[in-house]
Amino acid sequence: MKSFRELAPVAARLRGIFCDVDDTLTHEGVLVPAAYEAIARATAAGLRVVAVTGRPAGWAEVFACTWPLAGAIAENGAFAVRRASDGKGVERMTWDDADTCHAQGAKLRALADDLVRDIPGARLADDQWLRRCDVAFDIGETQQLPRPTVDAICARIRAAGARCITSSVHAHAFFGDHDKAAMCARAARAWWDVDLDITRDDWLFVGDSPNDQPCFAYFPVAAGVANVRRYLDRLAPPPAYVADAEGGYGFAEIVDVVLEAR
Repeated sequence: MKSFRELAPVAARLRGIFCDVDDTLTHEGVLVPAAYEAIARATAAGLRVVAVTGRPAGWAEVFACTWPLAGAIAENGAFAVRRASDGKGVERMTWDDADTCHAQGAKLRALADDLVRDIPGARLADDQWLRRCDVAFDIGETQQLPRPTVDAICARIRAAGARCITSSVHAHAFFGDHDKAAMCARAARAWWDVDLDITRDDWLFVGDSPNDQPCFAYFPVAAGVANVRRYLDRLAPPPAYVADAEGGYGFAEIVDVVLEAR
C-alpha cells in the first residue's frame, strides 16, 4: 500500500468519494468531527460523497437526509437512498424486489434464532430492528468476540446457504448477489446516469475492513484508514493507499490531501 499522500496526483480528476462509516468515519464508536467536516468540505468543493455501510437501511435514511451527502448505501449493498431530486422526501431502492426480500427475511430470521441458541456469545446487533435485508450479529460493537467464535458464526451462516461478510463490528448474514461495489455502480447509474465500470478511476473509495473488500477490488483509487492493517491477512487485494491515522482522523487526512491538490 502506498501512502495516502500519493493521492495528490490523481486528485484533480476525482468526481466523488464513496466511504464506509464504522471505523472509517468514526473512532471508538463516535463520529469524528474532522471526518464530518471533511465530508462537508468535499461536497462544497463539488465532489459527490456517498456513505457505503453495513449499517441498516434505517441509519442510511438518516445519513442521506441530514448529512451533506449525495446518498447512502446500506446493508452492504442491499439498500440505497438519497434525497429526492425535487427536494421532497427520499428516493429508495433495494437490490432485490420486495417479494424476494420478504422470502429471504423469513429464512434469515430462522437462521438467526438457531445460531443465537447454539453458539455461546452470539447475539443480534442492537440495530437489527432497523434492517430490511440482512441479519447482523454483534462481534465487536458492544462485545469483542474471539476469532474462533466469529469463525463459528460465519461457518453456520454459510452452511445454511446464506452469504456472510464481516466488518469491524458485525458479522452479516444475507442472500442475494449484491455487495458494496455492485450497489455503488447501480446507484451511480440510477442517480446520475454515470457508468462506474467506465469511470471507476475517477472515484475514490475509503474503508477499513473485510466488508469493504469488494470496493477495494473494484476501485483503483481505494484508500484505507490506518486500522485497515488489522485485516490485511483477509484482504486480497488491500486498498492501494493507506492513511497514517485511524478511523475518522485518517479519513480527514485523505480528504485533506485530495482537496489541497485540486
